[in-house]
Amino acid sequence: MTGISPTDSVMAIRNAILQKNAALRDIAQTGATAPAAGAQDTAKPGAFTEALNSALQQVNGLQNQAGEAAAAFERGDTTDIAAVMLAKQQASVSFEATLQVRNKLLSAYKDIMSMPV
Repeated sequence: MTGISPTDSVMAIRNAILQKNAALRDIAQTGATAPAAGAQDTAKPGAFTEALNSALQQVNGLQNQAGEAAAAFERGDTTDIAAVMLAKQQASVSFEATLQVRNKLLSAYKDIMSMPV
């Protein structure tokens, strides 16, 4: 398993969204057309997409591991039910976190699209 957990990846994406949202809110309140000096985005283009893809791949990997652990238990290859249940719960929690991030992204998109120009 890599050094970054799916939860850390999701939290990093969440923090990036919150920072962008705060910057957009500041722009809307001041009436400026561009971010103020010092508030420029230093992240490379596509960093958000890469982080999201990485998080989704990690969630998929956890779900695959959980499925393999359950299948091994059903075949009788392993008798450690605790490890199987732990793998299932890790996959479930990471999926739920990803689902919540997706819901927040859709909500933010809908809010932005409904803003008057």
